[in-house]
Amino acid sequence: MAASVALHLTPEDEAKLDGSWGEGMAMAMRIVVALARLSQAPRLIDVASAHIDGCLYHGQAGLDFAEKLVHLGATVAVPTTLNVSSLDLLHPGLVRLEAAEAGPARRLMDAYVALGARATWTCAPYQISSRPSCGTDIAWAESNAIVFANSVLGARTARYGDFMDIAAAITGRAPFIGLHVPANRVPTLEIDCSAIGAHVLATDAAWAALGFAVGRAAAEEVCILTGIDPAFVDEDRLKALGSTAASSGGVALFHVAGSTPEAVVAGVAWPVPGTRKVAITADALRAARDELTTAAGVGGQLDAVSLGTPHFSLTEFAKLAEVLDDGVPFDPGCQVWISTSRAVLAAAQEQGYAEVCEQAGARFVVDTCTYLVPILSESVRTAMTTSGKWAWYAPGNLGIDVVFGTLEECVASARAGKVVRDESAWE
Repeated sequence: MAASVALHLTPEDEAKLDGSWGEGMAMAMRIVVALARLSQAPRLIDVASAHIDGCLYHGQAGLDFAEKLVHLGATVAVPTTLNVSSLDLLHPGLVRLEAAEAGPARRLMDAYVALGARATWTCAPYQISSRPSCGTDIAWAESNAIVFANSVLGARTARYGDFMDIAAAITGRAPFIGLHVPANRVPTLEIDCSAIGAHVLATDAAWAALGFAVGRAAAEEVCILTGIDPAFVDEDRLKALGSTAASSGGVALFHVAGSTPEAVVAGVAWPVPGTRKVAITADALRAARDELTTAAGVGGQLDAVSLGTPHFSLTEFAKLAEVLDDGVPFDPGCQVWISTSRAVLAAAQEQGYAEVCEQAGARFVVDTCTYLVPILSESVRTAMTTSGKWAWYAPGNLGIDVVFGTLEECVASARAGKVVRDESAWE
């Protein structure tokens, strides 16, 4: 059995813990210290920002916890953003929650704002201003935010969840564990993608399918993807890859050779000789697409399309507006929902992208997401999406069948009111 590691606390840590900084701070510090000791952390570190996952109402315990912190006078010590909630505050009544649940859900949102966090209500805090820089320690929760921060931004965060995330925000401290430790960020698995054709990687949905395959191959290992031309790499594609890999596996950090920050710095040093290697082919991406699809197949009735999990970015709005520019509307029997943050929606409205989407028949959801709360009509039986994460969770959460496809396939299907496939995009 490994020897126990003694946790070193600074005098300031001890003062926060013993109540000298207030009871709210002491409560939060007890959580941080407890996790540090359980994780065998040698010390605590400063964090520059936090992202709070606990905004979605799951029951009385979460509400009691947040309101207790408010009652004890706690406030966040670092810039703090808030994840999706259970309500869309800009579109009242859109989420079909009974008053007995909607009331506490709103109280939970209010409690986190009272603690000093920004009312961002997005799972994609990396799409708004003040992103953490490479090498910065942060305390982010929410699986896709964690993997994006670690992989695409090169910031450093462990896998934080409810309660620990706000405790780190209040104390400004976190255990020196997991992916905060530089040695733990070195890839232990190489995933060779050189056999995937350029025309496949040119479609955004292929990156979500790639993420599904990566999650299955890597589980919780840190991996490096090789054989990908940097010309095909952008933030939306890495977002799709990471969010799906964090769902189908437990990936919290991946590198792309020649593209992501730490892989660029490491250069030819990664992967190190002897690193275990697996290959992913276009066949594997088609298999991932099919596994993410639970509906019967091509030609079947389509009731809804859901875009934006993680939240739709401004560049994704621009791409969709370009596809919709011919003015052909969606079939009236097919609902089209776009989940995004209120900040990105405002920018899309300013740029004119939102108007193009609305004219085609799309509707917007902010502050929450369509696979988490009842927004889709109760009559929906089959929905289509470009999101690997949405396709992974929606069948279980909503009890519906899902078709996973490209943006172009989703638009063509929404216009036809039935599932349309373009196999050439996957071959």
